[in-house]
Amino acid sequence: MDNFTHSLAGFALGQAGLKRLTGLAVPTLIIGANLPDIDAVLSVLGTQSLAMRRGVTHGPIALLVLPLLLTAAMVWFDRWQVRRRKRPRNRPPVRPGALLLLAYIGTLSHPALDYLNNYGIRLLEPFAPRWFHGDTLFIIDAVLWTILPLGIWLSRKREAAGRPGWERPAQAVLVLTLLYISGNYALSSHAEAQVAQKLAAERGIRPDLVVANAVPVVFWQRAMLWRAEAMIGRGAYDALGAPALTLQPGSAATNMASPWVARAAAQNADAQAFLFWARMPYARLTDISGGKRVVLRDARFDSSPIADRFTVTVDVKESP
Repeated sequence: MDNFTHSLAGFALGQAGLKRLTGLAVPTLIIGANLPDIDAVLSVLGTQSLAMRRGVTHGPIALLVLPLLLTAAMVWFDRWQVRRRKRPRNRPPVRPGALLLLAYIGTLSHPALDYLNNYGIRLLEPFAPRWFHGDTLFIIDAVLWTILPLGIWLSRKREAAGRPGWERPAQAVLVLTLLYISGNYALSSHAEAQVAQKLAAERGIRPDLVVANAVPVVFWQRAMLWRAEAMIGRGAYDALGAPALTLQPGSAATNMASPWVARAAAQNADAQAFLFWARMPYARLTDISGGKRVVLRDARFDSSPIADRFTVTVDVKESP
């Protein structure tokens, strides 16, 4: 998910009552909720960063170590403020044990949210390179951007007024968030199952992969993709529509078995990285002087306004 959503999740957890445990609770939760994204610096590598993002810093070793480093930094910051006599007088005492607990809660919230979209996350790095995909929410979710700030604002307003139960609005939106995520997960799972059933019944096709792409704002809709026998097809699912599921009549060859694609990957580091990351890759081959132009894309991001960022072009020459 985007970093604003990660930050909102950490903030809401603090306002839900966790901030009572120790001083610097909310900053620790917010920083922890974003900490695994330190691998964002790899984006300067361009396409090759696709093979590195959401990997080691989102895996078990990092999720164990990063909260320890964050806790040490926050304790040091508190003591630094004491030495400089700049520590706020109304800040509760910093309790390292409680701070460590919150650092783990905040940090673990990050992969939990990242799993929910179709970009994917490698939860087992560096032990295994497997990608996990939740196909549940769009990377920027309008509903979460609405309800989480509302719950935080109401909670802080009650707290500032000295009213009891100031945690309840934040607790309520966190429960609502879990229900919303669960509902979307169930919708995506149902849509994927419906595509598989419809393809089998009407076309005799048994897809090896079906992906329900969440779309912006209209959370009850999905852009459907399916792959079978080196072909990719598309469709749409609308839980409020009639019919709910429509499949496009045709399909397109992936060309992934072409030797030209293998040559492109062997010759070009960007192509290698892209194919490692891609979930539904396909290639378009065009003739050029002395060889082929191989354009690699991932069907998940064809309709994205930043689709060009997920495209690799390699000119492959004929073997001598």
